[in-house]
Amino acid sequence: QVQLVESGGGLVQAGGSLRLSCAASGRTFSTLAMGWVRQAPGKERELVAAISWSGGSSYYADSVKDRFTISRDGAKNPVYLQMNSLKPEDTAVYFCAATERVSPFTVVTSSSSYDYWGRGTQVTVSS
Repeated sequence: QVQLVESGGGLVQAGGSLRLSCAASGRTFSTLAMGWVRQAPGKERELVAAISWSGGSSYYADSVKDRFTISRDGAKNPVYLQMNSLKPEDTAVYFCAATERVSPFTVVTSSSSYDYWGRGTQVTVSS
């Protein structure tokens, strides 16, 4: 089993930046593809970014492309989500997600494919 804990959420003004972190524990020796999924009231769940275990491949939703960056260092843990030029519509609970049933080079682009989930961290962007 794998446990995920997000941190770094908070309140920020539009145009500002936040950096989220996701720390994995448990079977961290596993090759984990990871992603960030957000959920806002009145909106559908959205996978905003994903990264392969290798860190060499990534995916971004059109809504955050060119503003958000997902990354992981050589240790593969933690995983970060750098959020720049934040907009009020980015307000949501952001969840870290992971799956170990993929190759080291696979980017998982469907939220339904993830096996492990964190409890989420609130991001609020004021206008």
